[in-house]
Amino acid sequence: MAARRRRLKKKTRKKLQVWGAVTAVAAVAWVLANWSTVWPVLVTVLAAAALGGAGWTLLRAHRQAVGRDRAWRAQEEARARELSMAEVDALTWQEFEKYIAELCRRDGCREVVVSGKSGDLGADVVGYLADGRKLVIQCKKYATHRSVPSQDMQKFVGTARLEHGADVALFVTTCRSFTKDAMGLALRQDIVALHRDLLGSWVKGAHLESLIPLNGSGGGTRQRPSA
Repeated sequence: MAARRRRLKKKTRKKLQVWGAVTAVAAVAWVLANWSTVWPVLVTVLAAAALGGAGWTLLRAHRQAVGRDRAWRAQEEARARELSMAEVDALTWQEFEKYIAELCRRDGCREVVVSGKSGDLGADVVGYLADGRKLVIQCKKYATHRSVPSQDMQKFVGTARLEHGADVALFVTTCRSFTKDAMGLALRQDIVALHRDLLGSWVKGAHLESLIPLNGSGGGTRQRPSA
């Protein structure tokens, strides 16, 4: 039974091969007999395929070029921000506090005062936003590779509102990050944590009030407690 099935399959394959060959020969014969009608269609199909392939290649190349351009622009913006931050890095800590005060004045803050001394209980810069909210800023000029530790944030949390009555409490630093514990504390206590990248945006012209919400839930917007 199995041998018979194999013979039938073999015969079927041979028949299919024969019919395939006959069909191919017939198709070639028909094309040759009707070449004057067939060749314009064939040329049109080939041309359309070529144009489609060329179009797809150009579209892909365009997308890649746009992607490279965007990446280049992002790198240039970051480089420009670093150039500006290089000037900030050259400031002393006293000059840095004064510079932050100037950025506040640039963005419409009123009655901006710089402490400029130790023992200020975290209020290096104090002023009022354009809408009247009291702004208290802690400035930490740290090396780029450092992170703001939890201890620094704890001290500022303990004084920003209770001692200084801040409506918006801002912790600004020249280093790239806050430790996980420091950032968690900032978020829970509504302290605006402004690391190097956000400071770079501020230096390049971003408005202070546009940066405040970027700290997530630690937006620094809680109203000071009533006396």
